[in-house]
Amino acid sequence: MSVPPFSVFGMKANEILIDGFGRVLEQVHEVVRGQDDKILTARPSDSANSIAWLVWHLTRIQDDHLSEVAAHEQAYTAGGWHERFGLPFDAADTGYGHTPSQVRQVAVSADLLIGYYDAVHQQTLEFLRLQADSDFDRIVDTRWDPPVTLGVRLVSVMDDDMQHIGQAAYLKGLLS
Repeated sequence: MSVPPFSVFGMKANEILIDGFGRVLEQVHEVVRGQDDKILTARPSDSANSIAWLVWHLTRIQDDHLSEVAAHEQAYTAGGWHERFGLPFDAADTGYGHTPSQVRQVAVSADLLIGYYDAVHQQTLEFLRLQADSDFDRIVDTRWDPPVTLGVRLVSVMDDDMQHIGQAAYLKGLLS
């Protein structure tokens, strides 16, 4: 029996990615829900990231990268999240390369972090549901050698999300 590219035991690639991003959603809710501002903004050292920054950043990266490949406006700007967060950063800022001082400025509520992640997750699902297995071979970034396909970009985003939510879960355990 021949299995189509990107399929695992009959699952389509978009179903696998939907499952993976669903796990990120579950972990964001698990780590953030019910946490007060003190826990969300605590950092074990001056150079460490906080839970709030980690979740804001992973959401910004997912929003930024998915909106680029889906050719739609980011939820951060389209949904008014940039204004709601009220952070002193440009709307295009994803947190990449932030200094400890900038990390400290991400002092936001659990409800805001969850609301923004949920909005980005919804856009992610809407995009993924429309993708056929063959779509994941589309080149989305020629700045790399080899060029990056849609499938590789999405796995990269999910990997980044998983790493950051794991860091946030560790912090939650450390601080609680």
